[in-house]
Amino acid sequence: MPRIFLVEDDKAIAKNLILLLSSEGFTVTHASTQGEALAALGQNKSDLALIDISLPDGNGFIVCTQIRETLHIPVIFLTACQDEASVVTGLNIGADDYITKPFRPRELIARIKTALRKSGRTGSEFEIGGLHVDTASGIVRKNGMELFLSALEYRLLLVFLNNPKNIITRGMLLDELWDAAGEYVNDNTLTVYIKRLRLKIGDDPANPQIIMTVRGTGYRLGGGNASE
Repeated sequence: MPRIFLVEDDKAIAKNLILLLSSEGFTVTHASTQGEALAALGQNKSDLALIDISLPDGNGFIVCTQIRETLHIPVIFLTACQDEASVVTGLNIGADDYITKPFRPRELIARIKTALRKSGRTGSEFEIGGLHVDTASGIVRKNGMELFLSALEYRLLLVFLNNPKNIITRGMLLDELWDAAGEYVNDNTLTVYIKRLRLKIGDDPANPQIIMTVRGTGYRLGGGNASE
């Protein structure tokens, strides 16, 4: 059951959101201020954060930044601000999506499910080449030892795990990473991240068996593919 971390100071909106999300099968943890949200992050086991930008003691941007530093979960901003600057700021610091108030319930649920699917946080576990990935907790282990991946390295790995039978072009990888990154990802940067990821997850980086190169096309998942 996916878990949502809701940061919303308006009691009426928060109540309605909790009812809506619960009816869709989500478990909801609620914080009403920036301070409460930051204090809760250390104990947070959520799969997605739904954050109001305007908070009584600060703003959602600070909460999003802290989430990006400590958790591998997607962030969707709720905002009454429809100006371009607020939207751009939110996306630049790493938000995956935003939705303006008043919002349509079905649209919000659809955006949440899309973000969860793209991040791989739907409760799946993968085993491949001695690598174990638990997308519910965001923990990656190699031969039983936990690996520490950056947010982009983790997102890159999930792209391959979620497309086990497909050849993935560099353009497709750039598209997937662009909306998750708080920094610009270009072709050279992608090469660096693939090299780093191979070093961490492989036994022999010079002969990669999990992320394999398809010459002239892109990459594909090796290792006998991934099993859930």
